[in-house]
Amino acid sequence: MSSEMNDEAEVYKLWHIRKTLFEMSHDRGYLVTSAELDQTVEQFTELFGDKPSEQRPMRSDLTMLLSHADDPKNRMLVFFPEEPKVAVKTIKAYAHRMEGEGIHRAILVVRDCLTPPAKQSIMAMAPLYIMEQFLESELTINVTKHELVPQHVVLSDVEKKQLFRCYRLKESQMMRMLSSDPVARYYGLKPGQVVKIVRASESAGKYISYRIVC
Repeated sequence: MSSEMNDEAEVYKLWHIRKTLFEMSHDRGYLVTSAELDQTVEQFTELFGDKPSEQRPMRSDLTMLLSHADDPKNRMLVFFPEEPKVAVKTIKAYAHRMEGEGIHRAILVVRDCLTPPAKQSIMAMAPLYIMEQFLESELTINVTKHELVPQHVVLSDVEKKQLFRCYRLKESQMMRMLSSDPVARYYGLKPGQVVKIVRASESAGKYISYRIVC
């Protein structure tokens, strides 16, 4: 395969990953513009270049900084490490930036894997600094848009309390969703959070169920 064809495929992949990340951030309540959500691959190449083989773009160029709609001080960084296997030195550099900018949450878009020391470093920083990790391959599609994935609605703490009071529920009585579930990871859900799942039903029009993250 020629370098031009490789570059074209790589550009398309990076554009699609960034598009998924904008959608994910928007669905988590972060401020994302319609221009960012609707960005075309042509607009992406105008901004960042179309020759990844010549570091146009470099992965560091794709870094994203987002503010939450409910609290602009609640910000999140999205990092694209250059190296396929992310080392502890890179994690410490990201943590240093987060500390300097007062940011406590980040997403890492990983090409291959993290080294064991890098994983240990991330675990040691939690819960003060949270670094979520996604493989590039996990972000080439938006899992919530798959035809087999029903609609998921994340309940607020108030809505959770209302649900429990209305149906006289306890957490131990609810169906479970693992925090490692792809949809739970997409929304960045934590143990104890509740999601409403809406499925199509031929008889009732729609069927609603609830699950608690564990």
